[in-house]
Amino acid sequence: MSRADDLRARAASLGPWFHNIEIAPGVFTAPDHFLGNYPDVKWRGFAHAIPQDLTGRSVLDIGCNGGFYAIEMKRRGAARVVGLDEDPDYLAQGRFAAEALGAEIEFRQGSVYDVAALGERFDVVLFMGVLYHLRHPLLALDLIHAHACADLLVFQSMQRGARTVSPVEADYDFFETGHFDRPDYPKLHFIEQRYAGDPTNWWAPNRACTEAMLRAAGFAITAHPEEEVYLCRRVEAPAVAAPVYPARPAGSG
Repeated sequence: MSRADDLRARAASLGPWFHNIEIAPGVFTAPDHFLGNYPDVKWRGFAHAIPQDLTGRSVLDIGCNGGFYAIEMKRRGAARVVGLDEDPDYLAQGRFAAEALGAEIEFRQGSVYDVAALGERFDVVLFMGVLYHLRHPLLALDLIHAHACADLLVFQSMQRGARTVSPVEADYDFFETGHFDRPDYPKLHFIEQRYAGDPTNWWAPNRACTEAMLRAAGFAITAHPEEEVYLCRRVEAPAVAAPVYPARPAGSG
């Protein structure tokens, strides 16, 4: 069996894949992906906005899935890349893809709510395609700000609703309600059951909501290179912004 055939067989045994990664010339992990060559088609829309040279930088990829973006960060010279995901199947895929490509990437099991346990800040944090799968999305951004991100946040979320953003006043009178009815007022649409057949699709922000949530968590938007992608710098969070740490039940250890 040739190396290409061996890689195809090993990739198939680890499927299904959501990340279609070229692990050798002409060998892809998900050649029949329903979105085409995904996420490469997404990456091409904003790759130019990410620093081309990440030499000496550390990168954390939260919700790394099969490792596509972690691998791209390593290709740009990042000294240390950590992929974090809850799903052991995705982590197995990521380790396999990184090994096949000779990319030194550390994969750890955990969620965005576990970032404090990593015990370090990263120069670049990728938070791609995760927010709308979370029951507590703003908490996730707060935790990234408080514990994980040292400088640059690369953020992406599915968005639905109005794509326009209008100015919002700093305060409104209690009896003034008209702004809530505007399509472009920040809205986080709640999905009680399923969306696109996925029970983990909990939220769908409109563009105004995405941008407002990022600012509210202490991230200044510096670029919007693709419809759903934002580049942000970590800045001081608003005085009222702080992560919540639930108390453990008595006797839980």
